[in-house]
Amino acid sequence: MADRLLLTIGTRKGAFVAEAATARRSFALRGPFAPGVPVYSTLIDNRAAPRLYASSCSPFFGMKLLRSTDLGKSFKETKSAPAFPKDDGRALANIWSLEVGDGRKELWCGVEPASLFRSSDGGDSWDMVPGINNHEHARKWEPGAGGLCLHTIVRDGARVHLGISTGGHYLSEDGGRTFRASNQGVGAGFAPDPYPEFGQCVHKIARHEKAPGRLYMQNHGGWADWTGPGGPRPNIGVLRSDDHGRSWRSIAPGLPTDFGFPIVVHPHDADTVYVMPLEPATRSCPGGAPALWRSENGGDSWSRLSRGLPKKQSFFTIQRDAMTIDRLKSPALYFGTTTGQLWMGRDGGERFECLFDALPPIHNVKVAVV
Repeated sequence: MADRLLLTIGTRKGAFVAEAATARRSFALRGPFAPGVPVYSTLIDNRAAPRLYASSCSPFFGMKLLRSTDLGKSFKETKSAPAFPKDDGRALANIWSLEVGDGRKELWCGVEPASLFRSSDGGDSWDMVPGINNHEHARKWEPGAGGLCLHTIVRDGARVHLGISTGGHYLSEDGGRTFRASNQGVGAGFAPDPYPEFGQCVHKIARHEKAPGRLYMQNHGGWADWTGPGGPRPNIGVLRSDDHGRSWRSIAPGLPTDFGFPIVVHPHDADTVYVMPLEPATRSCPGGAPALWRSENGGDSWSRLSRGLPKKQSFFTIQRDAMTIDRLKSPALYFGTTTGQLWMGRDGGERFECLFDALPPIHNVKVAVV
């Protein structure tokens, strides 16, 4: 069977799967799966025979994890979803992140309230990761506008990077046994101390395997005009680390705004990084004209990409996990909007086209060649 391109799309009303040949001329859409239930996290695990995962979290129908072994033609519940012990005092509200681990069936899962779980059997059973779940800071974190969520898991050998809103960036250098807050240079606009030890509202973290030590972060920016305690905090929204996340520096100058949610790195070039700036107050496209912004020199300068996108009167939001990029020779970007459009940007974002224009509000987009 020829290689196929697969997209998983988590929405406010279930999960969808889109499939195309690698030429990307047309996509066939399947779904919804878990209809009517918000899906904030999906995963395409193609380490062996491809497996697709989707969260399905509802206060009415329960917390579930769905799995597909037929490329998204059907989904079944795993034997269990992550759950806190009865005497813990916390209860699962949402699944925000799913990532593969080292073992053939190992999975990592970030949830709300901010905690981390690990499975060794493809999601049929789960164990808490005490190094972060029982961290001395854990009961001090406060929820952001989207909740108290552990939304980002970035693994790099023995290093594990976590993004928590609002907790900040936490780093493990022993495979996840212990974690420490690692937020030097990461600002917080809503706290009197502009650079606290923890409590930042990190939105997303990304890395490239060919740039050891380098990480990119989309933080909660938009505080350049703040006049409250601590004063203004310009350019704290888009950051870079070159020492495995131990310290961070701003790469936001040159962007129309430093507020946004996703950040994505080009699969073949660690210096090429993409963000989607949004108006801080409204979380919508600046001036009603959406555009991606790309840096091809690691954040030293930025250029606007908008060919094919609406030129006016477009006020959607792109959420933290709603933008991704495939790994084909000339990669395409994909992003979903809160108004239900799924866009594809060919040639690394040089020209955009709308693949689907009437889906439910989109929370999550993942892509893989299978």
